[in-house]
This record gives sequence, structure tokens and C-alpha cells, in this order.
Amino acid sequence: MLHGTTPDVDTAPAAPTGLPVLQPGSGPVRSARYLPAVADEVLWGRLPNADDRPVLTVASGDDVTVDTVSHEGILPDQGSDPVAFFARHGVPREHVLEDAVAIARAGRRDLEADGPHVVTGPIAVEGTEPGDVLTMTVLETLPRVPYGVVSNRHGRGALHGEYPVDGRTVSVFAEVVPADRVPGADGPRGRIPLTEGGDRAAHFPLAPFLGIMGVATTGERRHSVPPGRHGGNLDVNLLQVGAQLHLPVLVPGALAYVGDPHFAQGDGEVALTAMEASLRATIRFDVTPAAEAAQRFGELVWPLVETQEHLVPTGLDPDLDEAVRACVRHAIAILGARYGMEPHLAYAYLSAATDFDVSQVVDLVTGAHARIRKADFADVR
Repeated sequence: MLHGTTPDVDTAPAAPTGLPVLQPGSGPVRSARYLPAVADEVLWGRLPNADDRPVLTVASGDDVTVDTVSHEGILPDQGSDPVAFFARHGVPREHVLEDAVAIARAGRRDLEADGPHVVTGPIAVEGTEPGDVLTMTVLETLPRVPYGVVSNRHGRGALHGEYPVDGRTVSVFAEVVPADRVPGADGPRGRIPLTEGGDRAAHFPLAPFLGIMGVATTGERRHSVPPGRHGGNLDVNLLQVGAQLHLPVLVPGALAYVGDPHFAQGDGEVALTAMEASLRATIRFDVTPAAEAAQRFGELVWPLVETQEHLVPTGLDPDLDEAVRACVRHAIAILGARYGMEPHLAYAYLSAATDFDVSQVVDLVTGAHARIRKADFADVR
């Protein structure tokens, strides 16, 4: 199948829950440009750099439907065999994604040096140059399977040293159940049992988003875990359908990529992973030229998230306290660039009116983000 073309759309097979399984090239594809996760083209554990050849080239304003593959179920500590791993949780062979199987078999990853994430891309945006800003707008996120995994491993997480108790990997299988199986639910819910093998369970809303959205950098390919100015593994759970991520372009063509799909994540992602599972996402790519970008964003030091209701500046640092400080500085700068607000007044406003949240504490570089209500500035001309 050629990249950038719409596949022959077959009826997606239904899982026992009645929810569809979106194998490569099957089921709904929103965009005229479709990018599958091909085993010998995805990066596993590294992010694209300036030397990587794009797998797809688009113009500003174009959208692309991208298949992403979760790393959960294909990692060595889970057996490197998603068919066998998910079979232990009652998932039949036909409901395991073929691209996940192919990626696990290809094994294109340095176990000691690389991160865990599967990254689809890079996508070049024509005419884009350093100094521009690339905006990635999330148009759609379709779960590809009706199940996911939450893992605690490597002695990491907010309670490293306490969990996992025996030092081994703990991978918790999380089922997706339809609304009619959960009283009062208005859509599918995630399900995690209260006890191993027990019938009682916690049910929680799904809020799919891509943990990794970014642009390429110069130098060697970066490890997939720590986020940075390039975006990458931000794990900001506000990046759901309708949200935008504004990123400073660092190399010609931008060379954008996505990965680390989530079905649900609490702020902090305290156990190390959230409910990780593969998504089919449609993303629009828009470029703001450097001169205009300076007026809209000021100096875009860190990635900026934008939702219908909020401007969401971010801050990143290995020390969480410093990440929060960086986020406050970013918020002050954005208020100045967007609304002309003087720094000492912006600082006061943020203290009075803005929530600062912990994005994640587990990605080597911790993250914080603020939620500035755009409605507070509705009368600003």
C-alpha cells in the first residue's frame, strides 16, 4: 500500500465486547492520506532527527490519518510476543494487531540504549524552516483494540523503591467495556479489577490522546522517553480531540511524528505508564511563518498546548520544582505575547486564576502545565 493513499476499507472485525479491531488498512480512515505503522519504517525507542528521510510529505493545512502502535505487549519483559502475551488475558489471535506482531518480530531496538516507544513518522511539511511554528491539531482518535495495559517497571514511578514490590515488571491488563455494561456510563469505559481475577472492578472514562507528538532535532536521534523543546513524550492528557500542540520548528521540513498512544491517563502518570493502547489518529499540520509566529507565540521556549477553553503552557525539567518554575515563566511569556500583559501583572493573574498541574513525573524529565482560561481575556482587543 502506498503511503498517503486511502486503503481499501474493510469492515473491522468486532471483539467479544462488540467494539471494533482496526487492523492495518481496515476500518474507518478519515483522511485521504493514510500512514500505517510499517515495521521497517517506524522508529522504536528513538525520535527522528534532521537526517531521517520522511515517510510522507504534506503541505501546510493537510491532515493525515496515522496508525500508532503501543509498546505495551511487545516489550522483552512481556515476552516480545504480543500474541502470547495477550492470549494470557483472553484476547484471541485475530484481535492482536498485525503491525504490533511485525514490529515485535523485527526487533529494531537496542535494549540497553533505546526507549520503549514505537514512533510513526517522520512527516515532512513542505516549505517549513527553523523559526516557524508547527501546529498539530488532533482531529480524531480511534481506539484500534478494546484493551490496554498499565505497567510499573524498572524501579520507576512516583513510588520507585516501593513498587513493584518484588522488583519485577507488573503489567496490568485493562479491558474496554461498552457503555451498556456499566450503569450510568455514556460511553465505553476502562476496567481494572479490584483483585486479581476478581469480578468486582473500577470503571473509568476513556480519554484517548497521543503521549508523543513532536518535531525532529539536529544531532543524534534522541531517546524516546524524555520530552523537551521538540515535544516528544509530553504525556499531557489535554491533547485530546480538538486540541492543538504548537511546536518550534527545529529542522527544515519539521519532520513531525507521533506515538505512545493512551486510552486514559491521570495527571502525574504515577505508576510509570497510563492505560496504553494503540490508536488510529488523524492530525492536521499547519505552519505559522517565523515573523507571524513571533507575534503570536513570542519566543516559544517550550511546547504550547491549546484547547477550545485553555492556553496550556508547559514547563520541563528533571526536577519537578524547576519544571513548575519553567511553566510559570512560559505562562507569563505567553500572556505577554498573546495579550500584551505586563509580566508582574501576568504573574499576579496566574496566582489568582490559573491551575498548574503535574503532567507526569516518570519520563526522566518531569513536566508541568498550566490551564489559562481564554474566556478571561475575551474582552481584550
